[in-house]
Amino acid sequence: MVSVVAGRVESLSSSGIQSIPQEYVRPKEELTSIGDIFEEEKKHEGPQVPTIDLEDIASKDPVVRERCHEELRKAATDWGGAGKIQGYGSKLANNASGQLEWEDYFFHLVYPEDKRDLSIWPKHPSDYTAATSEYAKLLRQLATKILSALSISLGLEEGRLEKEVGGLEEMLLQMKINYYPKCPQPELALGVEAHTDVSALTFILHNMVPGLQLFYEGKWVTAKCVPNSIIMHIGDTIEILSNRKYKSILHRGLVNKEKVRISWAVFCEPPKEKIILKPLPEMVTEAEPALFPPRTFAQHIEHKLFRKNQAASK
Repeated sequence: MVSVVAGRVESLSSSGIQSIPQEYVRPKEELTSIGDIFEEEKKHEGPQVPTIDLEDIASKDPVVRERCHEELRKAATDWGGAGKIQGYGSKLANNASGQLEWEDYFFHLVYPEDKRDLSIWPKHPSDYTAATSEYAKLLRQLATKILSALSISLGLEEGRLEKEVGGLEEMLLQMKINYYPKCPQPELALGVEAHTDVSALTFILHNMVPGLQLFYEGKWVTAKCVPNSIIMHIGDTIEILSNRKYKSILHRGLVNKEKVRISWAVFCEPPKEKIILKPLPEMVTEAEPALFPPRTFAQHIEHKLFRKNQAASK
């Protein structure tokens, strides 16, 4: 359940409270892994989130292009990388963990253009619609390049994965703008609890305030704020199609008491009912049987929510 009222967490943050309400305090087993995000970002020991120069993804030099594809394949293999609700919100009902998340958000479909509902788009700043529309077009082009490279790295025709997630006509781009207010007790809260994305791909821009963490090799790794970069996750949809050769990575968002964090996440999703998601035949062998049953995208979301609710009730 979500509210339709903007700013609930922001109101808490700006009220001057010194301690957060109990419903925002994470369970004990989570608290041991929540540290100061600014200190976490400074760490250089241990795994580091891979950074790839995407200018090389369509290079005319085959050596340069193949090196980029290999870096992308390795990141998608090692690290991975919705719904219909649109508008402003905050989670006001207990989610799967029984706790609330320290964020407000705005959610809307940004591509294709003929499926947008511009009546709910912000009127301020005045150039929001123009800038967001152009950004969505560029991201849609980038998604094609990424999906082509991932297809080739699986030994498939370059357009195969894009076709399997709806192609130019049917794949949807949903934007979620996340607003994480300052938190008086960041060591007790999470902006977003641990989850994987249901999307095919997720692209994230942020205001250069750290907060994103990815679960890798048994520990939480903080994504560094790299200037002029965009973060990409593989989502459940590509994990299913590739029969887990590419992984949908578990990630979460931390908050802090010093700076507001804002992120713009765009989820590239297949249509809810028109496509049956299942491992591609080329990805299935006797030694590597299908790991996922056939489901529509809507059925996958329902299955995932059911599993979370079952886990929460135990």
